[in-house]
Amino acid sequence: MKLWQKENSTTSQKIEKFTVGRDRELDLHLASFDVLGNLAHAQMLQSIGLLDSDELEMLQKELKNIYQQIEQGTFEIEEGVEDIHSQVELMLTRKLGDVGKKIHAGRSRNDQVLVDMKLFTRSRLEEVAVATQQLFEQLMRRAEQHQNDLLPGYTHLQIAMPSSFGLWFGAYAEALVDDMAMLQTAYRLANKNPLGSGAGYGSSFPLNRTLTTQLLGFETLHYNVVYAQMSRGKTEQIALTAIAAVATTLARLSMDVCLYNSQNFGFLTLPDDLTTGSSIMPHKKNPDVAELLRAKTNRLKALPMEITLVMSNLPSGYHRDMQLLKEILMPAFNEILDCLDMAHFMFEHLEVKPNLLADAKYDLLFSVERVNELVMAGVPFRDAYRQVGQEINEGHYVASRTLAHTHEGSIGNLCTDEIKTLMQAEMARFEFEKAHAAIEKLLVVSEDTDNG
Repeated sequence: MKLWQKENSTTSQKIEKFTVGRDRELDLHLASFDVLGNLAHAQMLQSIGLLDSDELEMLQKELKNIYQQIEQGTFEIEEGVEDIHSQVELMLTRKLGDVGKKIHAGRSRNDQVLVDMKLFTRSRLEEVAVATQQLFEQLMRRAEQHQNDLLPGYTHLQIAMPSSFGLWFGAYAEALVDDMAMLQTAYRLANKNPLGSGAGYGSSFPLNRTLTTQLLGFETLHYNVVYAQMSRGKTEQIALTAIAAVATTLARLSMDVCLYNSQNFGFLTLPDDLTTGSSIMPHKKNPDVAELLRAKTNRLKALPMEITLVMSNLPSGYHRDMQLLKEILMPAFNEILDCLDMAHFMFEHLEVKPNLLADAKYDLLFSVERVNELVMAGVPFRDAYRQVGQEINEGHYVASRTLAHTHEGSIGNLCTDEIKTLMQAEMARFEFEKAHAAIEKLLVVSEDTDNG
């Protein structure tokens, strides 16, 4: 029987299959978070007199047992059970009888799924942030390693000015700093407590929402109960927007690898185990890893719009449309983490070709250096520009490969320490430790009860 089902009422299997959708499959990813929400809710119910201390102890002990099953991989949502919330309540009721039935007081499945999704999203965003930081650190190492290895710089796919692999690696590293700021914004929205909003209109019970906020390690709560429900969809959309920002950086980086690995450019090479061959062309070494990274990350960039379309024109309050948000959000975390891991592996092993700009075909890259040389000698810039243009047209231009780029962020001054400081500051703003400490304390309370 469903939590919402009335006596002597039934739902056809066809309707049930359509409305439940993938909830049972996806809700397994919410299982541990649902237990945490139950632990916090039970403590709050006891604090306002809806549970006595013995009942709280019984609930905590059994919830801890369920949590251990989840951690050990033996937990499952039984056939015919609608979702994770129903499964946990069913297990509590089987074991504890009427005490198990008390856990749902002052709560709706609406705010229950909301708190589960907030905790899930908060946790997965932390994983993405950590993986992004690891890729950032690797790109910084490669930037410092190759700061003196020059690379052609392009505009309009025409050779433009000298660049370097140090600049190239460092550019994408700094892009990840901005992406981290996006992840932090998403994390802060996920780090707000909706529990206690009920079906979206609060409760006549004297719920202590500040207590559950503290117990679950949220930064703050969604104060307005209607808006707490309205945050569903917005939380997912902003999380996916942050993921899309990281994906955008990876997609562009992957395209550069595909381009620079090709024979016409020949700026870098991928080891054989990062390439594939052709069934008829024996010389081929295709950059399939970079190409799939490009495709997978480009696909992730579409997901915020998918959320937008699901939520389009919905009025306030809960609507079953929102069930589909799980199907969009949850796989995206696995995809971006897989892409970050593969990018890390690829950049650990790709090889940079030195002395690229010694080739005469890159002489024109240094034309601006010639202009600047004349300006430093006192020639007005426009006159120097015209003079070098004339030298090029008449075949008198001689490239000088001596570079003196010293300003912040240039070839000779990559500012890697400053960029690292920016990333450290972004990471510190997450304050992951606060959430960790709260969850550990919540579980320790349960363990103490278990041993008592």
